[in-house]
Amino acid sequence: MATIVKKNNNWRVQIRRKGINKSATFRTKSEAQAWANKIESEIMMGKYSDIPDIYFADLIDKYIKEVTVHKRSQREERLRLIRLANMEIGNIKIKDLTENDFKNWRDERLKKVKPASVLREWNTLSHLLNTAVTEWKYLKENPLKNISKPKQPQERSRRYSDQEIERLTYVSGFDFNQAPITVKSRVGAAMLFAIETAMRTGEICKATWNDLNLKTRLLYIPQTKNGPPRTVPLSAMAIKIINNLALVRTESDDTIFQLKSSSLDANFRLIKESAGLDDADLHFHDTRRETLSRLANISLTLSSLSALRTAFKMSSFATPRSMLLKIVTVT
Repeated sequence: MATIVKKNNNWRVQIRRKGINKSATFRTKSEAQAWANKIESEIMMGKYSDIPDIYFADLIDKYIKEVTVHKRSQREERLRLIRLANMEIGNIKIKDLTENDFKNWRDERLKKVKPASVLREWNTLSHLLNTAVTEWKYLKENPLKNISKPKQPQERSRRYSDQEIERLTYVSGFDFNQAPITVKSRVGAAMLFAIETAMRTGEICKATWNDLNLKTRLLYIPQTKNGPPRTVPLSAMAIKIINNLALVRTESDDTIFQLKSSSLDANFRLIKESAGLDDADLHFHDTRRETLSRLANISLTLSSLSALRTAFKMSSFATPRSMLLKIVTVT
């Protein structure tokens, strides 16, 4: 039986039946009784569902506003989720979602993008659904739980060739004899700097002059993708690049490269296209692998290599090349 009590000027209903605990407040006792009768009847007939009557796109929007906004990678995740909301699955009410809906989503995405991209989307989607289960109580379980993930793609081994580096640098307009006044020239500088340091796009774009210690040749990264800060040793070439960027240093922008991640990515694609490398399967992120493959060929202290390798395994390094990198080691 439902418990109906008057509280202040309203009537509060409390239902506890078959493990379901539900309450609501109404202005009149008759409204409270009618609601209680309806809910209890649904519970007894096994038709009761506490899932809100909203579309999956609405759930995605709630997640973006309450969860995604607090993440460092919110821009990329927001775009990923908006794309998901605009798909056919976004037009299904969450109470009607089935495993087949997510299987169809997986299969359709695999026809259009690589498994690695689907896996990134899968991880975001899985966290969204887990949040709907544990935090919001909108779902009873994660529909992805019993669905097979796409196979993990073979570990990427793409490296930059010397010729590609030369072409990209030339097309970007970066030249040590000139101030890097254009965005493209600073993107060229960022590429060369990334090869020297194994730093990520976001880390390079957020690096400030205050993070730099030229005396010790160290660059402090206060916030990394994986959380804890780290300090990056700078090679002679990295210092040379920074000295060139100092020519365009401004008081209004304390970042070393004066670039946003989105601008760097967009301009790097344009530079690749101009260099005739748009079909070369070359990513800016491949600079990290290039750095670590080079470092594997020279004598470094274990602590220096460990500080730089972060997300890479030694097994992913390419066959050693006869190229040495002058770098300051830190013990």
